[in-house]
Order: sequence, then structure tokens, then C-alpha cells
Amino acid sequence: MQVHLIGGFDDVSPSHANGISTSELDGYSTPLCAKLIETLQRRNEKFHIQTLFVLGHNTKRDSQGHAYPIFHGFLVETSTGSLVPASFDRTSRFPDEIVRRIRVTSSYEDTSWNGRLLETYDTKTDRFVIAPCCWTPRRLRPIMTLQNLCDAEVLVSCSTSPYAEGPDFVETLRRQWKYLVKHPDWRESFPKKQPRIFERAADGGWRRC
Repeated sequence: MQVHLIGGFDDVSPSHANGISTSELDGYSTPLCAKLIETLQRRNEKFHIQTLFVLGHNTKRDSQGHAYPIFHGFLVETSTGSLVPASFDRTSRFPDEIVRRIRVTSSYEDTSWNGRLLETYDTKTDRFVIAPCCWTPRRLRPIMTLQNLCDAEVLVSCSTSPYAEGPDFVETLRRQWKYLVKHPDWRESFPKKQPRIFERAADGGWRRC
């Protein structure tokens, strides 16, 4: 099985930025990349890592020393296997972007998702199948405080790499908070624990089934 790992970079923790000594596993990307490689090693399947563009290889720095990833995303041409760097704006993230994002950040509260991937796109049917995930009202407590912060404060408080975030990072967070305030009960989003399913429309967009 061919594997491409792209996207992790040498992120910098606040302690490192303040001049405090840290371990070589500083940040989030290094331990995550190590865990991915270790998992591939432990599996019975055989993997061929064709691309490993992570950490130092995928890092650039500005004049002030802030680290940024070189590539945020990429496209795969399935007929040839070639990879092309790509950026994705808000219009390419649909359908159901906000619910999908909330599900990612809430899955740790839902024990039914322990050890499972949050798969969304069904390649066989060309549909988005967003399986249910529950969240608790306690998520609203920090949101009420965060909503009152200015954008700069939200960025520093909510990002592990504030200098590397895209221009719509804070706006996207605020849209998630607005949705959670309006729908504090997860069952409003997933009635009867049924998935949210989207299929292709005639115009190439997505429509909910």
C-alpha cells in the first residue's frame, strides 16, 4: 500500500518562544509523525512510504523566526498517482463543514469513537456520510468566554500554531461556536442517531438526502 505523509511542520511551543528549554519532542508535529510511522511499522500490511514531506522538510520561517508549513494540502491524481500542492478555500470544504468540524473536536467525549477514524467521504457511492457524534452542554461554558475575546486573543488562545493559521481560522471558530450555542443538544443535529448524508446534485454541488 502506497503512503504519502505531507503536512506536519516544526511547530514551536510557547515555552520555546519564551526561551525556556524544551525537549526534542517540542510541539505537536514531531510526536504525531512518530506515532504514525510506528503504527505503520506495527501493522501486518506492507506499506511503501513514497512521500515523507514533514517536519523540517515542510517548514519555512519568516524574518522573525516564526515557523510555517510550506504545504497545507495537496491533490492526488488517482489515474497517475502524482501529487500536486494545493490550497483549499472555504468554498471547497462543503458539505456540512461546521458540523464536521464540531464532530472532530467533540469525538473525544464520545466513547463510541474510541480508536476509530472519523471517516466522512464514501468513495464507493460518492456521498458524504457524517456518522453521529455526541457532545455535552459543558462545551458551552468556555465558548461563552471565548466569544467575548477579540480576534487576536482568540487566535492565541485557541491555536497551537497561531502564526501558521489561515486567514479564516478565527471566523471559522466563531461559526462553530454560533452553531453550538444554537444547537447545544447533539440530537438536534443527529435525530434518532442517524447520519447526515449528502449526495451529488445535478449541478455538481451537494444536497442532503
